[in-house]
Amino acid sequence: MQRILSLLCISLLIISCGKEKTDGFVVNGNVDKAENNSLVKLIRTENRQEILLDSARVTDNTFTLNGKVENPDMYFLTIDGVRGSLPFIVANEPIDLTIVSDSIYTSTIKGGKENDHLNEYQEFIKVLRLRNNNLTKEFQASQSVKDTAQMSVLRNKYEAIMAENDAHDIAFMTENNGAVLSALILERALMSNKIEFVKIKELYTNFEASLKNTRPGKAIATYIEANENTAIGSVVPNFSGPTPEGETIALNDIKGKITLIDFWAAWCAPCRKENPNVVNVYNKYHEKGLEIISVSLDGTPQQKEI
Repeated sequence: MQRILSLLCISLLIISCGKEKTDGFVVNGNVDKAENNSLVKLIRTENRQEILLDSARVTDNTFTLNGKVENPDMYFLTIDGVRGSLPFIVANEPIDLTIVSDSIYTSTIKGGKENDHLNEYQEFIKVLRLRNNNLTKEFQASQSVKDTAQMSVLRNKYEAIMAENDAHDIAFMTENNGAVLSALILERALMSNKIEFVKIKELYTNFEASLKNTRPGKAIATYIEANENTAIGSVVPNFSGPTPEGETIALNDIKGKITLIDFWAAWCAPCRKENPNVVNVYNKYHEKGLEIISVSLDGTPQQKEI
């Protein structure tokens, strides 16, 4: 009986050790073609600065990178002599890479639910990219013979592909509100203004707390806070400034049914050209509730003479 209990304890210990979570990440890589001692780097770029997570040397077509990250994030793998870089998500777990040196983008990434999400997303993008490449060839052929009608049709097809991509991104972020890839997609969208501010807030609000605590999650929160008062659809914050006569006027003092805020400068030729049109619009619609406040951005003494 005692022997059976001892064997049971050993078995439980083995199972326990087998399930023990790694304290950090371990990236094991296998390269189909690479010279020994080639430098492998795991990096990301922030504020145009390269951030190195770890580096290693290739030995017999293999390499190992390890370390620990505070939260999962996108990093890029580079290898000396191999063109391009391989993006994947580093979390504190084992990751296996099979590198295709002639086309690093087609390499295989295995390990972790975050990279499962990434692989699924990349497969969708591959299909869209292929369709887009085919459209580009068709467009160039139509352009060479000046077939404007067909060029217009192809432009519409291209717009449809972009709309499909945007819709897929929205659906992915909504359904996978705990995946770091969702925060990375939304962070990228901030730079291209692809998504309206109201939708950005909605998607971010739906994110799980752990996702909001990641680097991209915090970047999105900072963006929302900075743009809350000036985004399309937001209420303009009150402000005040001096008039040409030296008096102080505030936005809230002159709000009408519709209030136009016109920012301009004395040195801006298009602004000066538009000034008479602004005055004409004011004279035409002021009695119906239109108010216009013009804000000069130069603030020079010349302004009083203009």
